[in-house]
Amino acid sequence: MARSRRSSRPAPKMPTGWRATKRNSRSRKEAERAIRAHETREKVSGALDLVRWVTRNGVYGAAMAILAAGLVVALAWGVATAVNAAARWYAMRGAPAEASAEVSAERARDNLLVIGVTEGRATGFLAMRAVPDERRVFGIAIPDATFMEVPGQGFDRIGDSYAVGGEGSLAAITNFFTVPFASYVAVSTDTYQNALTGQSVEALLADVESTNLADEELARWSRLFADVTADDVALIPLPVEPVTVGSQTYFEPQRREIADLVSSWWGVALAEEDRAVRVIVYNGSGRPGVAGQAAQELIRGGFRVVDTKNADSFDYETTQIVVQRGDAERGAGVREVLGVGDVVMQPASQEVADVIIIIGADYQPTAPDAAP
Repeated sequence: MARSRRSSRPAPKMPTGWRATKRNSRSRKEAERAIRAHETREKVSGALDLVRWVTRNGVYGAAMAILAAGLVVALAWGVATAVNAAARWYAMRGAPAEASAEVSAERARDNLLVIGVTEGRATGFLAMRAVPDERRVFGIAIPDATFMEVPGQGFDRIGDSYAVGGEGSLAAITNFFTVPFASYVAVSTDTYQNALTGQSVEALLADVESTNLADEELARWSRLFADVTADDVALIPLPVEPVTVGSQTYFEPQRREIADLVSSWWGVALAEEDRAVRVIVYNGSGRPGVAGQAAQELIRGGFRVVDTKNADSFDYETTQIVVQRGDAERGAGVREVLGVGDVVMQPASQEVADVIIIIGADYQPTAPDAAP
């Protein structure tokens, strides 16, 4: 920017006339003083002009720099917002696809739940993952006294999930880890404990008491276990904290440590559980166990059940699917899994669940397939 110059008064002139040559002329001295004063004022004025010019242009430059920085920040914020919005949109759009039965079955194919059993009672659970190409096996051993959400029973011992059979345990484990488990085998407690103590799976399937695996799938797992050496087996206990209530000791899962294991072995980050649509299932028909049956179907369908309980009454003829967080696609996904239900949009500020489901008389449970 060009610096403008201020207008100045003309400099005083030396007096002329017959006394102009006299050094002691009063007029001359006064003129000299006036000239020097004028020169001083001009110098000071010029300096002030320079200061004002520098200041004005400095402020202008600073303002432009601040404005440019502001624009950069605004642009970055806009890009970040757009990226986050796109990520949220993609996650919501991608959730139904990931929750499909086909995708869930494929993800579950190399997962196996081994249940230690004594006289029909579960004594321990081993959530396993095989890596066939690398001939490696990982597993997390879960004590039967571990408390977690058991579909149809609420917050309870995981051991009690086996009271309704292996399908109940599969649903509870899948729901807890947010990792799909579709296959289980029940073996004797001795066989179960020997595998943990020896860190070996070679003989784990030698005395299967019950399973939902088809013969060919059971044979596939047996061959896989036979090919895995002890050096490539890692069976570790679930990180828990013992809690004593009266004379009973229970175990509280430590989610932070568990998240590290799940992330390392199944590639599922703890935050990813938020992508699964969370549901609460109410029994509104009065039929015993119907909420648990619906919960198992929903878990197999990719939903995460956070609670099951009785409704305010048992006279619901039609299943109600109340979407409180998200869009109608979530309700449609629930209806697709259950086969019935009226979807109702009812936004709410609670953050416990995304969809509330009240099971009515129109719901008929679907038996799980014998094999994944």
